[in-house]
Amino acid sequence: MILVTGATGNIGRLVVDHLLRAGATDVRALTTNPEKAKLPPEVEVVEGYLGRVETLPAALEGVERMYLAPLESTVREVVALAAKAGVRHIVDVAGSKDSWWGSVEVAVEESGVPWTHLEPGEFMDNYLMWAEQVRTSGTVRDGYPDAAVAAIDLDDIAAVAAVALLEDGHQGKAYPLTGPESLTRAEMVRLIGEALGREVPYVELAHADAVEALRPSMGEFAETYVDGMAQLTKHPQQAVPAIAELTGKPGTTFAQWAARNVAAFRPTS
Repeated sequence: MILVTGATGNIGRLVVDHLLRAGATDVRALTTNPEKAKLPPEVEVVEGYLGRVETLPAALEGVERMYLAPLESTVREVVALAAKAGVRHIVDVAGSKDSWWGSVEVAVEESGVPWTHLEPGEFMDNYLMWAEQVRTSGTVRDGYPDAAVAAIDLDDIAAVAAVALLEDGHQGKAYPLTGPESLTRAEMVRLIGEALGREVPYVELAHADAVEALRPSMGEFAETYVDGMAQLTKHPQQAVPAIAELTGKPGTTFAQWAARNVAAFRPTS
């Protein structure tokens, strides 16, 4: 039995799909609202949430392997319950121990349950933050156009999670995950424009203005995010081949992601 937590979240729902495509027959999905989840009928759906640990003992009964969505506030209680229930492998999405989600990895390792860590970089979906201004103004106003990252598609993360859950040989390993190419922010905007069939200008903002532009959506994290952009102009993130090596398929390119999500960037009228 494989338990997928956060099964209607942005990665967890995709993990369910990949497990089923790979032939898994004993998949249990943890969700806060089973009626609205609309999960496939072959999936056992249970109501619960990582943030409400009292809902987990029943969900963990009989589970051998577990996909763990990152929720820092209760992770120690969750993994302790998993260990007590006899879970034999946890695949988590987190980050290296010096990162934002590093405490998740620490808690999983200290639980004593064999583990596999997935350490994705920035999500391609994060760049939907440009959608409203592209729709309304036809431009992107943001800082540091030369900041470069190897952004990753959520579906590729889910594909690796399914591999790690179903195959032997991944326990005790941490996999940094990126998309297949490192692109500057300006190059990503250009690719969004190509998907739209028109040019989308990138209007560069000064550091302080970029922080203020992001503050409504990111709050106090906006300054940290823009500081990171500044560093990425000097030290671009390099792509790593883990997606292709682990799944046997090339990772999703940003151009493919932009084409798939082009409707989000089109004017509504």
